[in-house]
Amino acid sequence: MRTFLTILAGGILLAGCSEQPAAPAAKKEEAKPELASGQSALFKMYQVARTWAPDVAVLKLDSVRLDGVPDEPGKSGGWEAIFTSEQRAASHSFTWYALDQEPNIHKGVFAGSEGSNAHGETTPFLISDVKIDTDAALATAKGKEDAYEKKNPGKPVLFLLEKSSRFAHPAWRVIWGESVGTSGFSVYVDATTGAFLEIMH
Repeated sequence: MRTFLTILAGGILLAGCSEQPAAPAAKKEEAKPELASGQSALFKMYQVARTWAPDVAVLKLDSVRLDGVPDEPGKSGGWEAIFTSEQRAASHSFTWYALDQEPNIHKGVFAGSEGSNAHGETTPFLISDVKIDTDAALATAKGKEDAYEKKNPGKPVLFLLEKSSRFAHPAWRVIWGESVGTSGFSVYVDATTGAFLEIMH
């Protein structure tokens, strides 16, 4: 009888010490993509563009909205730039994206196509002329669009940086709408001084 009780107690002890099945590992949440301001993305692309041409100048910068990536004030998940070179008599496009998306969106800086140096009504400018970032340009523009935003809530905001003959310096165009062509309201802000320039309807 004593032997039976000893065996029984030993069995209970062993059962108590046996390992419990491991809980399934918690699924890792995908890291939220880090969006970039216009000035930050432009500088990242400029560093790579300088390997294409040491005299590179900025012709244009656009923000790009990505599916499933909500914008943050003054920031975007994608930016596209065109740089020019007098030495090479050519232009070159570059992109910066916060993440990969099939089929043509590549995370980080990616070199696009090379083309002619023709630039129409816009003028190339030095990156050092861009002293005002998109968050500050947005703050200035928002001071001019209260009535429009109340009538049109929830509109996405896009950014376009160019230098035209209308203004002395390159300017941020802060655009409310899905695209430049369909926008009903935008505000120009001087990218060198931060001054309000003009409203376009």
